[in-house]
Amino acid sequence: MSSTQDTSARDAPGAEVPPATAGVTAPLVVAMLTYRRPEDVRAAVPAFLAELGTVDVRAELLVVDNDPEGGARGTVESVGDPRVRYAHEPRPGIAAGRNRALAECAGSELLVFVDDDERPTPGWLAALLAEHARSGAAAVVGAVVSEYEHEPDAWLAAGRFFDRRRLPTGTVVDVAATNNLLLDLGRLRRTGVTFDERFGLSGGSDTLFSRRLTAVGETMVWCDEAVVVDHVPADRLTRAWVLRRAYRSGNSGARAEVVLSRGAARQLVRARYVVRGVVRMAGGGARVLVGALTRSVVHDARGRRSVQRGRGMVSGALGHVVYEYRRQD
Repeated sequence: MSSTQDTSARDAPGAEVPPATAGVTAPLVVAMLTYRRPEDVRAAVPAFLAELGTVDVRAELLVVDNDPEGGARGTVESVGDPRVRYAHEPRPGIAAGRNRALAECAGSELLVFVDDDERPTPGWLAALLAEHARSGAAAVVGAVVSEYEHEPDAWLAAGRFFDRRRLPTGTVVDVAATNNLLLDLGRLRRTGVTFDERFGLSGGSDTLFSRRLTAVGETMVWCDEAVVVDHVPADRLTRAWVLRRAYRSGNSGARAEVVLSRGAARQLVRARYVVRGVVRMAGGGARVLVGALTRSVVHDARGRRSVQRGRGMVSGALGHVVYEYRRQD
């Protein structure tokens, strides 16, 4: 890609981005993980298939079904499109599903992870590919924006619980989720990094995966033009759910840092996260008090989020595991 094309693609949000797939010969795989969400699968599959047709490289959509009963098979196979492939991963946990996707892509060079409750915006896949071609990075992280089943109440809006980070395209990052992530599989295979299945039912396997990838010297960059829209259902638009998520995020983040450390350093990491968590709890508690005194919804919401995240950091540092995705299979 010429420097002129690169500048126009990166400086004009929403602009059409050239596919930039020269040299990609094996099929590109977009991997969508699902667990008992048939309506999401019915909507997501055609949306992502439409994006596959916008790039000048062979591409397929892989749906990895983590339901032990394989409930999504009929929905996926009824699409009748040769570009769609179904894989059943009965072992519980999103990390097992992600590892199954990696195993299913043995003959591919590029893999893009997405979620079944997301929808791509026009030019999403082309933007990811263009940034990969420009940067040569091992991973390219796209943007995620939230769309709500109904408008959040004033408290949720004040807490900004569903706001996602947005960074200039080309920014180097050291941690990422897998809800919009392109991986250069050749470079990934050389590292031997996979998803830690101990985090499969707790969440945080993507945090640990991406931190390990950068820890071995690989680079991840941001692509702000590659946008997917995340649908937030009504059952998540509650105070109880967002505060549980804050607690779990603090817990899994601390646990990931502990796993990354070695030897005597591990105890130092545990101690550091206990201290950080206590400080966050204290700061959050003070902010809740300020919110009560000033009747500020913003201080109350963000203070309570800080308290829960701090609690999670302490519990994770001490070895407690929060199972956000516990199942009754």
